[in-house]
Amino acid sequence: MPYNDTVKDMLSHLEGSLSKHLDNIFLPLRTWTREVQISSCAGKPDEAAGGSPRHPDDGVRKEGSGKRIISIGGLTKVFGPRPDAAIKMLENGSSKKEVLEQTSMVVGLKDIALDVHEGEIFVVMGLSGSGKSTLLRCLNRLVEPTRGSIVINGTDIRDLDDKGLRKFRRTQMGMVFQNFGLLPHRTILDNVAYGLEVRGTRAEERHARAQSMIELVGLKGYESAYPSALSGGMKQRVGLARALATDPAILLMDEAFSALDPLIRRSMQDELIDLHDKLQKTIVFVTHDLDEALRLGDRIAIMKDGEVVQVGTPEEILSNPSNEYVASFLNGIDRSKVMTCESLMKRPEVVISRKTGPRTALKMLDDSDQVIGFVVDRDRRFTGLVKAEGLLKALEAAKPLATAVNTSVRTVKPDTKVEELIAILVETDYPIPVLNDDGILMGVIYPGSVMDKVRPDDVTASGEVAL
Repeated sequence: MPYNDTVKDMLSHLEGSLSKHLDNIFLPLRTWTREVQISSCAGKPDEAAGGSPRHPDDGVRKEGSGKRIISIGGLTKVFGPRPDAAIKMLENGSSKKEVLEQTSMVVGLKDIALDVHEGEIFVVMGLSGSGKSTLLRCLNRLVEPTRGSIVINGTDIRDLDDKGLRKFRRTQMGMVFQNFGLLPHRTILDNVAYGLEVRGTRAEERHARAQSMIELVGLKGYESAYPSALSGGMKQRVGLARALATDPAILLMDEAFSALDPLIRRSMQDELIDLHDKLQKTIVFVTHDLDEALRLGDRIAIMKDGEVVQVGTPEEILSNPSNEYVASFLNGIDRSKVMTCESLMKRPEVVISRKTGPRTALKMLDDSDQVIGFVVDRDRRFTGLVKAEGLLKALEAAKPLATAVNTSVRTVKPDTKVEELIAILVETDYPIPVLNDDGILMGVIYPGSVMDKVRPDDVTASGEVAL
């Protein structure tokens, strides 16, 4: 046999063997990929289980859905002797840097417009010099705004005289500072009661209130101690108790945990979340730490050079950063610890009533080019799922749909973190139903839709944004 023919035969044999081997490896993968592709087309991310577009406010958790308790409009702060000249430059399009270079005046805030809703934790974050602390201190006029309005519970605090402002601060707001601000010569009980004392509350009443706040923050037994005997985390708890003692409608927290060690800081974050769940206070929390903002905030305002560049829930900011500056903050963030299943769920393509026969159910799957259907009762409560192969067996055996329904299905809630969802997906071979507290099918999460949302963006900002 000529040499060339021998080589051709060997190559042909090798090609055949390799093709067969690759088919054995990749055929299951092709089948799975097809299912994922079908699943990906089963609904759009912005569609709810019923097939209609989902409003941004729909869902189990509605951050900032209460009435507006703080409304800020056109708020501007210029530090310097000629603020009107600086404002005119800003109105003509000059940047904060240009104003500083030409007038030696510092733009702290530029035309801020924000609403804070009752009962939410509203986080303001940004780098040093972004204006976040200036904004917070304008809310109680520790910093006097140059221009704009700040309406709190129907009162524009810029219209208050000194006496009215002092009364407003004592009755409507509490503040927790970064450096604790405790009085070293007073006991913990007297520190916590200080705001009530200034208000003129009787000693017996204010001490009883202070005692209850001390117990609320987990410092029972330290009433007679002095601040010097307490750790940093304990001092911050005292500051928190003092702010809560006056029962303010709004709690302002300025970098409250930034001076604490990481472990203590995490503990204080947990403490704040627990207290918020119990008391439902409106909290405006300033931080430079994105992880802290994502963990605490119902909504977050990100600031840069005195301006707000994006406002949204943690998931909205993670999913749709408004610009490259915001996106740069998100690099390296583990989105699975922040995002919830609500943002990933899609409309299930085939929803089958449990009274449906197996032949009809099989046709529904075939018409939709699906291999899995989701079975619900008349109230749309989830019963289980069916696969095409199970329906075929039921049909051949002349058995009802119920015999083909898998009722041992892992499910999640809309507010389940994606981190937990991923652990479930690893152990299952079907899309995960999303149910509300009543067991009603809200949507479905397909494996192919998870990683695109969770995978961090490879975006690098042109400016330096390291924290």
